[in-house]
Amino acid sequence: MALSAENSHTALSNASRLTSDAPINVKPEDYPQPTEEALEFIETIIPSDYDNILFGDELTTISESGRELGEFIVSVTRAKRKEQDCFLVHANSEGTIDGVPCGTSVTAYISKSLDTLEQQHHEYVKLDNLALDKKTTLFKDEGGYQVSRVISQGERVERSNHTYPLNAMKGFISEGSNLLLLRLMVTKGLPSGFQAISFDSDGNLCKSPYTSLGTKSQTIAGEPLLVSGIQREIESLSDLTTTWHSHFDRYGHLTSRVQVGSPAIMRVMKMPEPVIEDEFTEKPTFSKEKLNWEDDAEMYSRYLDRKEELEDDHSKYTRQHPELKCILADFLQFLLLRKPEDTLNFAGEYFASFSTRAIDIGAYASSSAPTPFPPTRTNTIISLTQKLNKKQI
Repeated sequence: MALSAENSHTALSNASRLTSDAPINVKPEDYPQPTEEALEFIETIIPSDYDNILFGDELTTISESGRELGEFIVSVTRAKRKEQDCFLVHANSEGTIDGVPCGTSVTAYISKSLDTLEQQHHEYVKLDNLALDKKTTLFKDEGGYQVSRVISQGERVERSNHTYPLNAMKGFISEGSNLLLLRLMVTKGLPSGFQAISFDSDGNLCKSPYTSLGTKSQTIAGEPLLVSGIQREIESLSDLTTTWHSHFDRYGHLTSRVQVGSPAIMRVMKMPEPVIEDEFTEKPTFSKEKLNWEDDAEMYSRYLDRKEELEDDHSKYTRQHPELKCILADFLQFLLLRKPEDTLNFAGEYFASFSTRAIDIGAYASSSAPTPFPPTRTNTIISLTQKLNKKQI
């Protein structure tokens, strides 16, 4: 299941034989296991480790004689799958080897812990007498990893389905997550003894060790560039071990990729763009200019539309609440009758009287005029009459 146009020569040699490509029956306890170094490296990955490795790479597949055979394009972007934040990894390799069109494509959703949530893997070789087409679908759910394969060779089509339990898939690295893992190994450093598990070309779960190839100088567009290499192996249970050598610049850009034993190699043809790390940049300042919005036909038209919309809304509200006119008319009548100096306090006292929680401080104290009469509730005439009656008695 390796993603590489250069390994299509293997598919050419195997296209003449029809195999079921069904996984070998292995008991869960006999599944290959990742090393502690691999699990520890994956557990130490934090979200910020991905910030500067989300980019695209474009390489050209060339033969030993330097003739162009095809291209390899890979991109990594942020995405969501079923409301879960993840990365969308898309890689596509197309070319022509010995006059035979062939290619491989991978589309995968990878979590921040390198779990493969879903992957579509398509391989094809268009032979004149016997075309080979292989499609593998993998997705993760509560029951484990569901893997389905459809293999077409000529007119013959074979289908297979297999479920791998979650406890047997710790340290599993798919073709999609491998592209992310290699970039992380370059930027974080590859630990010794790193061995993951992966699928071979027949769909068998097997060991997949990663080792460092050290650094070397690679000439790109006439300029030397120091690159570091990583070797990945797939120790197949039904075939020979497959080995890839990939080289990267210090930012994680893929500069070359080759399957050991293949006559083709993938190389970048122009110097990779350096990754610009996120830095704080000051906001640009612009001088303030007077806005003559009334002279702008579009803005003035929007103003009139909004004005008409608000007027209609206010008129509708007023019609729905006729008591507003009575309240305002009553307030205006009292205001003109009292003519207070402080209209704001008067308005507050007026409308506070409608509240059941308002404290009684007297009616309209701010507009009450001083009275020449003493502050008493006694009627003088009535009081005098009562005193006379007492004397007569």
